[in-house]
This record gives sequence, structure tokens and C-alpha cells, in this order.
Amino acid sequence: MSLELKGCLFDMDGVIVDSAVHHFVAWKRLADELSIPFTEQDNHALKGLSRVDSLEHILRMGHLQLDEKTKLKLMAQKNAWYLDLIKGMRAKDILPGARELIEELVAEGIKVGLGSSSRNAQMILDNVGLTPLFDTVVDGNHITLSKPDPEVFLKGAQALGLDPRQVVVFEDAESGVKAAKTGGFFAVGVGSEEQLGQADVVVSSMKEVTLRDLKSWVRPA
Repeated sequence: MSLELKGCLFDMDGVIVDSAVHHFVAWKRLADELSIPFTEQDNHALKGLSRVDSLEHILRMGHLQLDEKTKLKLMAQKNAWYLDLIKGMRAKDILPGARELIEELVAEGIKVGLGSSSRNAQMILDNVGLTPLFDTVVDGNHITLSKPDPEVFLKGAQALGLDPRQVVVFEDAESGVKAAKTGGFFAVGVGSEEQLGQADVVVSSMKEVTLRDLKSWVRPA
């Protein structure tokens, strides 16, 4: 796939920072209160899902059906626990290679945006000191459809003033990669080839990506 690289959209968890452990602690605490067994392996199934979809998944695991008012209360409680956990996130929590690549992109005049299902993405960017580098932030507060629907990335591209064919998406979740490809973007999967095989390129970590690499991938010889 060849494109004119003018922008990049990044997922948050697993790409810029790893707050998955904080999500796990909060979801497990909630699951324990509902007497639903919940392991780290179970938590992997929530990767890329919205808060609503994550709760629904856990409730299905426990064969529980709850009314909407109760579900809203549970999501608010989980989020309060999670927010308490991420308050202490700082620059040290940025995953290796992420800041370096973003700074390279900014220096080259390539636009940078965030495309995350998390409703707390802006807070995390503020806490780790990356907000000034981003041209736009599209998160769970701005979308109605969760990944694998491409809404978050399409809105991100629109906010950058770019066509999806001019934008590279970085994702660590299968649902996110599917969203990127459905939306017409070039997708870089961050993680395992086995899970992210639909991506155009898969790297094991952001340390493996430089602007030079990126240009070679989107403009193959």
C-alpha cells in the first residue's frame, strides 16, 4: 500500500502508555464484588473495547442481567477506581519509543492525533506531558461506536483535515486494527503477529519504529 504520509493516529493503551494493568485492577475489583471470577487472561478480551462493552462482557461471563441504572452505577464506580490509579502516571510511564517517534513526526511537520475508546485519554496525555505534541484528541467522549467500527479514526482524520489514505494508524488491539483497515487507513500493529495479522505492518514495540521506517513502509520501493 502506497500513500502520501501526512498524519498519524495513535491508540492510547498499549501504544503510548500501558495502563492495561490499571484497567485490570479496577475491572477485577468490580468483578469480585459481583462474585464473577476474572483473570488477567479474561482482561485481554477487553482490549480495545469501550467501558460499556467491557462491562457487558464481564456480565455475560457471570451470566448476569442488570438494569441500565445499575450498569451505569457500576461503570462509574469502576472508572472512579481507575482514575485513582492513573493519577500518578507521569512521563516515565510512556512506552519506550513512543515519545521519540511522535517528536520525529512533529519535527517533520506530520500531524499527530489520538484515536482511543478511553474516556480518560486526555487526562493521561496531560499527566505524562504529551498533550502539546498532539494536534487532536478523539476519545470515548467524542464517539458513539466502539472499535472495530472505524468512527474514532475517521473523526481523527477529519479533525486533522486529512483523508484516511494520508494517515497511518498505530494499534495494539485486533479490534483497533480492524477499525483502521475498515476505515481505509494504513495500519501498524504493535504486538504479536498472531493477533494483529490484519495490519499492514506488525512490530513488537514502538522502539522498532522510526520515521524512516514509516516512510519506507508506506512508500514501498
